[in-house]
Amino acid sequence: MAKVYAEAFGCSANFADYEMAMGLLREAGFQLVENPEESDLLMAFTCTVKTPTERKMVRRIRELQALGKPFVVAGCMPKVEAELIEEIAPRASLMGPDSILKVVKVAEETLWGVRAHALEDMLVPKTCLPRVRKNPVVHIAPISSGCVGDCSYCIVKLARGRLFSYPLEAVVEDASRAIASGAKEIWVTAQDTAAYTSGGARLPDLLEALCSLEGRFFIRVGMMTPNNALSTLEDLIEAFRRDRVFKFLHIPVQSGNDEVLERMNRRYNVDDFKHIVARFREEIPRISLSTDIICGFPGETEDQFRDSLRLVEEVKPDVVNISRFGPRPGTKAAEMRPQTPGWETKRRSRMLSQRWRSLSLERNRQWIGWSGEVLIDEKGRGDSWVGRNYAYKAVVLRGEAHLGDLLQVRVVDAQPQYLLGELIDH
Repeated sequence: MAKVYAEAFGCSANFADYEMAMGLLREAGFQLVENPEESDLLMAFTCTVKTPTERKMVRRIRELQALGKPFVVAGCMPKVEAELIEEIAPRASLMGPDSILKVVKVAEETLWGVRAHALEDMLVPKTCLPRVRKNPVVHIAPISSGCVGDCSYCIVKLARGRLFSYPLEAVVEDASRAIASGAKEIWVTAQDTAAYTSGGARLPDLLEALCSLEGRFFIRVGMMTPNNALSTLEDLIEAFRRDRVFKFLHIPVQSGNDEVLERMNRRYNVDDFKHIVARFREEIPRISLSTDIICGFPGETEDQFRDSLRLVEEVKPDVVNISRFGPRPGTKAAEMRPQTPGWETKRRSRMLSQRWRSLSLERNRQWIGWSGEVLIDEKGRGDSWVGRNYAYKAVVLRGEAHLGDLLQVRVVDAQPQYLLGELIDH
């Protein structure tokens, strides 16, 4: 029985690919191990969305390659940077994100000494496949692959291709099986969940179908681009009202300036973003808002950056995922001029991060004194646990608990990135 050691990096879709690949390998008789030294085969599910991530991947691939074992490099990197991988790991097999169903064949060939290449665009739904979940209470549920956008900075589009939405019935069946096996959170995942369309069904229809399943569980809806969210906005708000849907909205704005958004080839403007946020907050006042902003996009002036800063101050997101622009190979933005110097991009990201942390702490303090139910979905440090309330706020607790527990807590303090809670005695 061959032993496999695997690692995964990056987005939730990549972790879902890892979990499905491990499920297929285990079903085929492979033994999964926790230590690379014990393995017969190594696998790395890579991410290449940002330049710092690429550097991390290169370093880790070299470390694994140095162990001298049969090696498979999977994920987005082989699809868009095969030459780089061949340079640093010339003996490694390559497997792209759309080739997960070939993982057993790739693994066997690699063990036989054959350098396998599985980089095809296989438009097959990734649903109802065996799983080895990294977190037993969280089921990452891909609803599509690829996207309909053409953002000038994005390399992921080159790796995952055009939008291919999975049949609604298959996604629902996949979630049903996960709930029956003990999952308490269903993460509806895609590059753009609002772009989902299958047989006339859109994302609100899918959420309604998932909410109709039996069991005690919650749904976290993944990232939605503003332009596609606008097309079904009122229906989305209605779906988010359902008790089983976390009141958590991830809408990436990327810039607070319309001219920058146009160069990014985003298909909305700042007012569109603000309208979506305002409508959700009108109907669901305590909804958590997460957004993304890129600092130092080519040609971004100081005034245009300040627009992003002002937007964050106005909208007050709960979470801001801040990226420093780095040119990615094969993208239009890599050829744009002028490129913002790295030191300036770093200064802007630090300024934005400092302002967001202050605003986030302000918003989190509004939860002090709140009491209600949280779902324990993560082990914290030491004797602590992390639970999520209805707005997907992280609540850190100390004491005895287990993954999947539903506990009554009271929030007693706040930090910029989480709340501190205490158990309520019954």
